[in-house]
Amino acid sequence: MARPIYQYEPNNSNPDRAVGILLPFNKAADGRTVSQNALSGSVGGGSVFRQSYTTEEQSISNLKNLLLTAKGERYLQPTFGTDIQKTLFEPNTELVVEDLQLSLEADIKLWLPYINVKEIRAIRDVNNYSLAIRIRYTVTSALAERVIIVLANENEIILSELDDVPLQLVQTGIF
Repeated sequence: MARPIYQYEPNNSNPDRAVGILLPFNKAADGRTVSQNALSGSVGGGSVFRQSYTTEEQSISNLKNLLLTAKGERYLQPTFGTDIQKTLFEPNTELVVEDLQLSLEADIKLWLPYINVKEIRAIRDVNNYSLAIRIRYTVTSALAERVIIVLANENEIILSELDDVPLQLVQTGIF
């Protein structure tokens, strides 16, 4: 079955029209978390979710969605997502990180062709079943290089957009 190909055309001309919603969903329209708004009694902004008003902003949200989704998780789209969570429990060989990097590049290229991946670097902590990934990328129309950090363990995947975060896993304790 053939998949349609779309061209990326930035829609930044109308700042009053939203083009999508932003991730994570646990933040309300005013940027505060849902629990922060519940404590203060504020609804914030009149809408439940934060909205994106530029296609670049929505492209970044689409990348986060792809990275947070495991392959096979999305109904009727079994190839949508990544193998980040699956990789945590793979046997520790030298090829596992390289296979993950190639898989991430292929997944991003397939599902988000308007995002140009510059570099993917991953570090595994086998003893704690943890994984740290740094993805450097650009959105096609924007020349600014962006970085997203993925920290994954057996319980959750956390995304961060901070640039100067060292890509190393530091043990903070045991339980």
